[in-house]
Amino acid sequence: MITVVGQPVPAGVLAGAELVVGGRRHLDAVRLPETAERIVLGPLAPALDTVAAYVEKERSVVVLASGDPGFFGIVRALAERFGPELLDVRPGVSSVATAFARAGLPWEDAVVVSAHGRDPRTAVNMCRAYPKVAVLTGPGAGPAELGAALRAYDRVLVIATALGSAEERLERVTPAEAAARDWGTAVSVVLCLDERRALGPVRAHAGLPLPAAGWALAEDAFAHRDSMITKFEVRALALARLGPRPGDLVWDVGAGSGSVAVECARLGAAVTAVEKTADGVERVRANAAAHGVDVQVVHGEAPTVLDGLDDPDAVFVGGGGRELPAVVTACARRARRTVVVAMAAIDRVPAARAALVDAGFTCDGVLLQSSRLAPLPGEVTRLAAANPVFLLWGVRPPALSEGVRQ
Repeated sequence: MITVVGQPVPAGVLAGAELVVGGRRHLDAVRLPETAERIVLGPLAPALDTVAAYVEKERSVVVLASGDPGFFGIVRALAERFGPELLDVRPGVSSVATAFARAGLPWEDAVVVSAHGRDPRTAVNMCRAYPKVAVLTGPGAGPAELGAALRAYDRVLVIATALGSAEERLERVTPAEAAARDWGTAVSVVLCLDERRALGPVRAHAGLPLPAAGWALAEDAFAHRDSMITKFEVRALALARLGPRPGDLVWDVGAGSGSVAVECARLGAAVTAVEKTADGVERVRANAAAHGVDVQVVHGEAPTVLDGLDDPDAVFVGGGGRELPAVVTACARRARRTVVVAMAAIDRVPAARAALVDAGFTCDGVLLQSSRLAPLPGEVTRLAAANPVFLLWGVRPPALSEGVRQ
């Protein structure tokens, strides 16, 4: 068996171990048998090769880890290489559980995401979208980087340093304060909290919230002006092509009422809504609050205002003035996956399509025409035609996604 032990190490576990593998601080914290070989974890592959040599000869191996090694830990790599039947896992308390305990918060409703050795965009977008997130940090994805990405958001960061040691400390800072400091290498987890919603409703499951109950909501689910809102039939197909999901960032450009922005947020994405009118900005904020989601609202006119925003995974462009081709071009240059454009005027379609194609996207589209049931006197029903809308979508070929501005 390979014994995998989370800190602190129980008495007697190391007795008879012939190979002990772990981080330097874990190895330095225990007394090893004099005859045991010691391997400091760096690159994982050479260490696993050595473990394999010991396992083949049926010699005793102990792997030291932090907290719960089955929670974003080394158990995954060991199980993939040697099979779970060879593992004797003895977990400690995970750093996430410890951090929430120190903060005095329940955490069954928290989202946990690892930025260690991964693109930090996913962690950042989770923090933008959800009120209670634990981020397992790593080089290039620590408190300073998270803080810099979250400056525009009403969040508190709880920085957990050296958990379980004599130097353990928790600090509550704003994103701007986190961005301005060098936090060193002892930080293992950061809690990102929207304190207004940190104590959410009790629920029967842990982790990510359940997906929104229904989508393509009726227009009367949103405050809007003079029916200036993306109709639910159009919104349904737009959402299908945008594909918003947890960890994504979606732009809603020319947001109007923000119905698309709110629906993307309800499906778990982080969302930035761009709106040029002051009353529209307030309307988007009100609709987001009414549906219990967090949408970042930017007051300004595209394409100019887009320069200061992080690159999106998907973009919805609504409306369609003379500037539409320039807006679509700017969005296509930045979008990692797809751009969806809704237009009422047929005159705008060729230029919008050309902008997507010129950006290297594969482009498709439809003219949506629908008729809704409407009552007539005498308890009978007619079909009432809605205004037709053109919907175009461009999809970035995978080979081109690497060239998107970082």
